[in-house]
Amino acid sequence: MSLEDPNPVSAADAADALAHADFDFVIVPGLRNSGPAHWQSAWHEHFPVWQRVSQENWDRPDIDAWLAATEATLARCTRPAILVAHSFGSLASTLIASRHPDAVAATFLVAPADPAKFGLGDALPQGALPVPSTLVASRNDPWLRYEWAAIWAQRWGSKFIDLGTAGHVNADSGYGPWPGGLPLLAALVARTSRKALSLPFALAA
Repeated sequence: MSLEDPNPVSAADAADALAHADFDFVIVPGLRNSGPAHWQSAWHEHFPVWQRVSQENWDRPDIDAWLAATEATLARCTRPAILVAHSFGSLASTLIASRHPDAVAATFLVAPADPAKFGLGDALPQGALPVPSTLVASRNDPWLRYEWAAIWAQRWGSKFIDLGTAGHVNADSGYGPWPGGLPLLAALVARTSRKALSLPFALAA
């Protein structure tokens, strides 16, 4: 659990690798969506072909609404997708990955919210996710204690990345465009099993 990821790839090289990846990408925001200064919005602007989950009410933490909106977005993909999630969106993404491993190739879980705050502790996967995953955590995240982030990462079989004191890893914490996150995502894509590409692609009804 070092403060720096050992991957030496630069942000520019990572961006190029992501642009040529053999996967679709789906951005899954958390509560109140991700504003224009948020890294998810910056990445979407840089990669306009990426899909982004959209829904009517971003202020109510309704997990079923997040799941339905994410499934609708996945249905528009033509290849297995990498879910790029933040906060409450990370919680939804673990469920989506568990339910649709044929449609989801991997999950990138940044600063997950505390499931207990939303009564979801028992509803989320209690074992390893069926797809590769990375969980990026902060030591002073007001939405989830660092110790619990490590516990959930171990439970889900996720690679655990310690960002140090990074708040909630959002614009308010100084993580606007967050170019340093691109190599972390590229590393996940690189280790994602290429076997996913040979599986029948179909989002279960």
